[in-house]
Amino acid sequence: TSHHITSHPTHHISQHNMLSQVVREHQQAQAQSKRETERLRVEAVGAARRVADDLVEALNYGVSDVFQTQRKLEGEVKTLQASLGRFTKLSTQWISMIDAFNQSLKEIGDVENWSEKMENDMHHIAAALDFVHNGQTGGSTTRPPPAAASTADE
Repeated sequence: TSHHITSHPTHHISQHNMLSQVVREHQQAQAQSKRETERLRVEAVGAARRVADDLVEALNYGVSDVFQTQRKLEGEVKTLQASLGRFTKLSTQWISMIDAFNQSLKEIGDVENWSEKMENDMHHIAAALDFVHNGQTGGSTTRPPPAAASTADE
């Protein structure tokens, strides 16, 4: 005996309804999944944008801070350059004054040496004049005084 399965028309409609129901449920679940995926994508893009904005803001703050520090440093450099210029000018003036002072000391030393020689020469001349004068007035004419004799050595 062979079993022959016969399909009943109501049974076929019921399977078709069931299949349609499964397909509809699957499509609804898929649509829900797409909506959820899109919602999550939008949230992720928004979060990424906020992070990027925060990073740009932090970077801009850092750049701004660096720029302000650079401007301050440039101002300090200009101040130091001006101070260095004034210091260099003053140093040059001091060096010139010290050189002039040294030259004056040298000249004073030369004048002192010259005056000592002149004083010594004057003593010799005075002694020689005394010798000549004493010789003419009847004083000793044998030898000039020792000061006059030392003039011949110089």
